[in-house]
Amino acid sequence: MFSIQQIHLLQKVIDTIEERIKEEIKPDELAKISGYSPFHFYRVFHEHIGYTVMDYVVKRKLQHALFELVNGKKVIDIALEYGFETHSGFTKAFKRVFGSPPNLYRLHCPTSFPPKLDLMNFRQKEVGGIVMQPKIVQKTGFTIAGKTYKSRLDNVFYTRDAPAFWDQRIAPEEAIETMLYEQLAPKKHGEYCVNLNARETDNTFTYLFAVDCDHDDAKLPKGLKKLHIQPATYAVFNIPPVDVDRFVPAIKGTWKFILEDWLPQSSYEVDEQGYDFEYYDERCHDWLYEKITMEIYVPIKEKDKV
Repeated sequence: MFSIQQIHLLQKVIDTIEERIKEEIKPDELAKISGYSPFHFYRVFHEHIGYTVMDYVVKRKLQHALFELVNGKKVIDIALEYGFETHSGFTKAFKRVFGSPPNLYRLHCPTSFPPKLDLMNFRQKEVGGIVMQPKIVQKTGFTIAGKTYKSRLDNVFYTRDAPAFWDQRIAPEEAIETMLYEQLAPKKHGEYCVNLNARETDNTFTYLFAVDCDHDDAKLPKGLKKLHIQPATYAVFNIPPVDVDRFVPAIKGTWKFILEDWLPQSSYEVDEQGYDFEYYDERCHDWLYEKITMEIYVPIKEKDKV
């Protein structure tokens, strides 16, 4: 656990990066701001933020660059402004971080300015690292199938309403997961957790643990439920990569960050016609990765202009 003093020192570094986002930023200069030796600073920064110092600097530069890109600025002008010497250098860095070229990714970029990062806020929410800007994705309709589980929670209408859900979650039996893959044979690996409750229901909380159902006419084994999710636009958040014992708190903390910080500061609101859901693929397997992560999908629409 990091001390309050360490968090304040790291916040000074984070704030300096934001203030100098268009300048050349050297890691040794940031170490001086923290008051630590370079070696100790790099270790503390990586352990707390979840990225190496320069990985974080590049990610933040690119997220600010994205905001300018989506607002019509030319790639070459943005590249030079943020310290990338060439158009191709900017594009390579962009593809390395986001997996696609800038002109494609701007179609999936939030239209709002990257929010200021508050480390104390992340600590209080037990996020376990930094939640970066989400990717905006337009998904076509798809069908999933799985088993429902019930728990008693007051006033729970959506997964996003209940980070406390994770304190009482009934973990799906491994046999159910194995059976879903054997019976439904989805084309890709990944599990969904979707809240099925409607607003008129009582204080039971029902969620669906499911996988892709690629064939709509597939006959389901007894006791399983099929759900078709309509086309929607989603903000997709990755929780910070964390140790397995911090996984559940990180999911809860990321939900709280989305609801209490990101949504109010963004140009979006929740699209109540859609389902929010959690998605787990191989990246949450602690036997494959030292630190694990998952995705949260929140259906969104542009806020009404006042």
